[in-house]
Amino acid sequence: MNMTFLQELFNNITQREALLRRRRGGDASPDHEDLVAACHALLASDGEASSIALASRALDMYECLAEEQRLAFFVRLGEEFAAEPATIDAAYAAYRESRDNAALEALFEACEPRRQELFRRLNLARDGTYSLVRMRQDLLGLLREHPELTAIDADFAHLFGSWFNRGFLMLKRMDWNTPASILEKIIRYEAVHEIRDWDDLRRRLDARDRRCFAFFHPAIGDEPLIFVEVALCKGLPARIQPILAGEESGVEEPEEADTAAFFGISNCQTGLRGISFGNFLIKQVVQELKQELPQLKHFVTLSPVPGFAQWLVERRDDESLPTTTREALASLAAPDWHADAERAEGLKARLRPLAARYLAEEKNTRGLPLNPVARFHLGNGAELHRINWLGDVSTKGLEQGAGLMVNYLYVLNDIERNHENYTAHGTVACSSEVKDLVRKARKQAKGETSK
Repeated sequence: MNMTFLQELFNNITQREALLRRRRGGDASPDHEDLVAACHALLASDGEASSIALASRALDMYECLAEEQRLAFFVRLGEEFAAEPATIDAAYAAYRESRDNAALEALFEACEPRRQELFRRLNLARDGTYSLVRMRQDLLGLLREHPELTAIDADFAHLFGSWFNRGFLMLKRMDWNTPASILEKIIRYEAVHEIRDWDDLRRRLDARDRRCFAFFHPAIGDEPLIFVEVALCKGLPARIQPILAGEESGVEEPEEADTAAFFGISNCQTGLRGISFGNFLIKQVVQELKQELPQLKHFVTLSPVPGFAQWLVERRDDESLPTTTREALASLAAPDWHADAERAEGLKARLRPLAARYLAEEKNTRGLPLNPVARFHLGNGAELHRINWLGDVSTKGLEQGAGLMVNYLYVLNDIERNHENYTAHGTVACSSEVKDLVRKARKQAKGETSK
């Protein structure tokens, strides 16, 4: 029997039921108690048709909840849909006695929170996967003030890690012929360099020296998960403004390019935070570009340095730094400091070494680079290759990264080794130029001058 046909039939039925309920006002203002009852009914259901109907009704009810009611629902999820301690104790006692696979499987099943089965059943509804992604987005917004809900987030992350496995993702190239409904989302989701209007988008997609690729998932249709913008050029780019303005890149035909520069990578779904797509995306895009343009030699990013400007502010009062360095950092507070050529040149000698130190040596509590963009690319096996002075002089670039941008270089033969060294030892792969800047930063910290 055609299960796709049956799924569509059930979905049509539940959609009609939901429409009738709204017209009758039956579920116009459900509260979290109603939703919790619907979830219990869903878990008790043993028929596919009834489960699909119940899942659709439950998700409709969730969409109607006010913010405080959603919080109350998540609290109830944590309390009533957790694993049963008594069942776990009994299963562990049985495993301790037998030590066989059957008892181990029973223990695994007992330890799984009932929420996970609830989420699986909610996923039966039409657009259930995307509804659950949005539900997790709501949950993430509550975690800071309600850390007791972290276990629910762990359940979401566990399931999404399987549902959004690389094997399910589809890579598609975005261009000016892509449906407008998707292009509108590219404009909305761009998180690195704002797309101002349709003309701006066309410059990024329609030029012969540009490429854009996105991952999609069959369960959520035309909603992109993540996308990357690429500029084809000669040599490694150092500044973002010419790329965004569509200025000449020295490449009249794509076949003349020797470098593919990834200048914007945007995650689109907040509810999928922590589910890794970027490493797969970059590696597959490299493969696609190599197949189309085999002459390409360099695959490099032109990346922002968010958090660097704030880190510099914190260094202004660091008395272990020489007075000259602290005075230089204080001058960053002057408006349009970058437009003063003499002042900018003096800062360049101070800030580039500090940026190298910040990216290569400053670590978080887990022993990984403090900078999130560095963690992403270094974790993917890239090399911290070059620090570009005044690479981004936009307001955002100056406020977040003191105008600096970074080239992370993906050397195909070194990616796996760099990744393994980073994962096992926290080793940051650096070019000789960056290593030299780190040494200069150490000398500056001691009050020594360097050329």
